[in-house]
Amino acid sequence: MREDNRKRCSWAASSESMRAYHDSEWGVPLHDDRALFEFLCLEGAQAGLSWRTVLDKRENYRRAFADFDIARCARLTDRRIELLLTDAGLIRNRMKITSVRDNARAALAAIDEHGSLDSFLWSFVDGKPVRNAWRAGSEVPATTPISDRMSKVLAKHGFRFVGSTICYAFMQATGMVNDHVVDCFRYTVRRQAARRRA
Repeated sequence: MREDNRKRCSWAASSESMRAYHDSEWGVPLHDDRALFEFLCLEGAQAGLSWRTVLDKRENYRRAFADFDIARCARLTDRRIELLLTDAGLIRNRMKITSVRDNARAALAAIDEHGSLDSFLWSFVDGKPVRNAWRAGSEVPATTPISDRMSKVLAKHGFRFVGSTICYAFMQATGMVNDHVVDCFRYTVRRQAARRRA
């Protein structure tokens, strides 16, 4: 990897793809229903694995699941799921692959009830990112009371692979939480962006 001497969260150093993801996506507030659904499914696919494993397969997931079009994922047939289980570009776990269909159906129900997946999911942080000020990655929690509550509510609404750890990782990824450590260059960028919106 080409070094540029900028300080980053330590986890971003493991590969070029992780660094690019850290620098351009992780922690940026996301409000597009399709993109939120994608992250919810990908975070679920990560369960028991590393994010790098999922990130490196992301384009395969987008191809296999119609770019995470929620309505199309909700219509996945059992036959299509069987075919996806033979796709080496995916994590071939039956429960994880089937959960994309289940989550799409739950997402459509949430959209009907709340107007958008965005408004439903962001309601857990009252529509505003939680800004933390961690000095080291070791201080960042795996779960919080908010992710505990999100996990329970999502499970009650029929979402799968939404344990509290997965929910917190989802919140970090989609900018509901700013967990860049304070000496990371992205921490300053995210705080400046928040001030401009205030």
